[in-house]
Amino acid sequence: MTETHDPALRRDVRLDAVAGFLAAAVALGLIELISGALGRVSLIVSVGDLVVDYSPSFVVKTAISLFGTNDKAVLLGTIVVVCLGAGAALGPVAAKRPRVGMAALAAFAVAGTLAAARDPRILGILAAGIAAVAAFGGWQALRLLLSAATPQPAVGGATMPGVGVADRRRFLAFAGTAAAASAASVVVGGRGFGPAVDVDSQRAAIALPETQAPEEASAQGLMVEGLSPLITPNDRFYRIDTALVIPRVDVNTWSLKITGMVDNPFTLTFADLQEMATLEEAVTLACVSNEVGGNLVGNAIWLGVPLSLLLLRANVQPGATQIIGRSVDGFTVGFPTEVALDGRPAMVAIAMNGEPLPARHGFPARLVVPGLYGYVSATKWLEEIELTRLEAFDAYWIPRGWSKEAPIKTQSRIDVPRGGQAVTAGRVPIAGVAWGGLRSIDAVEVRVLPWRGEGGSDWLPARLGPKLAQSTWRQWVVEWDAVPGDYRIEVRATDGEGAVQTDVERPPAPDGATGHHAIRVVVRDA
Repeated sequence: MTETHDPALRRDVRLDAVAGFLAAAVALGLIELISGALGRVSLIVSVGDLVVDYSPSFVVKTAISLFGTNDKAVLLGTIVVVCLGAGAALGPVAAKRPRVGMAALAAFAVAGTLAAARDPRILGILAAGIAAVAAFGGWQALRLLLSAATPQPAVGGATMPGVGVADRRRFLAFAGTAAAASAASVVVGGRGFGPAVDVDSQRAAIALPETQAPEEASAQGLMVEGLSPLITPNDRFYRIDTALVIPRVDVNTWSLKITGMVDNPFTLTFADLQEMATLEEAVTLACVSNEVGGNLVGNAIWLGVPLSLLLLRANVQPGATQIIGRSVDGFTVGFPTEVALDGRPAMVAIAMNGEPLPARHGFPARLVVPGLYGYVSATKWLEEIELTRLEAFDAYWIPRGWSKEAPIKTQSRIDVPRGGQAVTAGRVPIAGVAWGGLRSIDAVEVRVLPWRGEGGSDWLPARLGPKLAQSTWRQWVVEWDAVPGDYRIEVRATDGEGAVQTDVERPPAPDGATGHHAIRVVVRDA
């Protein structure tokens, strides 16, 4: 890089900003290229995980409410945009003070290394090497681009007094090369080398015992257009977790460890789990972040190894009151040991709806614990089950303000008609689903009220669909003779213990939302 000391030669700050932008792009591209070549998680993802881990709880909840399941892509995109913007701001500064540019890129490398140091998916020394190469590449790109953007006196003297010109053709050539190299690095790193593990091929090679077909189970349910099916298809099952990039675990090298306060710690391979997988159960899972009437709930048929069987083999020590589930990416859950021993079908699941777990739902193994919200129980990409005391460890979400014990609350949802929908007068089905954790559902009631004014119906009993298991949701339907008007429709459920769903409205934090789901429907003349 050549500093321009001659005050007669003024730099074009726009070119310097472009130089910084492209230098940042080159550094990010190198991170993706090297990470992809080595089959490691990107440092960008490690930085994103750090942001998630240290963001206040309300920030995470706001992101989920705004972007839903796209929150992870938005976060990663934001990190990239911030890095590119910082590069653009750095360019003009580095043009005047090259050492500042070197220091900034060194700080970039240190930040990436520190973020990755706490990520179990990448070795610290490897992260440092990737960060150093990326920073050096970014510095070289910045140096060359700023040199090309340095104004030089025109041959034979400047055409205007006190103004020099940069060789724009040379700058554009360097800029085009840097942009192309950055884009190619991202593409090759992310796709050219392919995923570190071909999970789809591994799943296809797994032979499962014959299980109940989810299609057959769904066929037992109520058939109302727009109603959630009795069994949620895998590709429609909600996904909420902290993994910015879905872990792709090699089933051939993966193992599950049972550790902690046990007399007989042991390790299982996937083949061991296959041989022991005898428990098949339909279980409804729900996310504690689910708002009243929300869709962060699903029902599936799971196949796995009874968790109680594993604990029996390990011989749990007295005083071991908490089970910790650890994921390959370091995420943790924690729930009382007694939950795994009280007779509920808690399991280490290896299959979902008749096929090996999809990667996004935890392949090769995950915990499924009926009756508990997922944030305290449903570890995906499971690699360790540790026994400890309740007071000895707080899992991932507990220090972030969520309750340590989290039984699923009784809830009901209206699927049909949709809120805000206009329907034609006549016989109209009102239908939805209701769930109550381990308590099941014994009754659902609906009432129809004028949107404004008084009057309306009493609570009307709904016809319930089948109960596949104690911890699955139930479909329900009410046939409504609708006349023209503007209405509010509410639903409430009664669980298997006789408790009626509360109408007190509370937000999801700290242990699950409450209240009645209500929608507005306009009925028009036929």
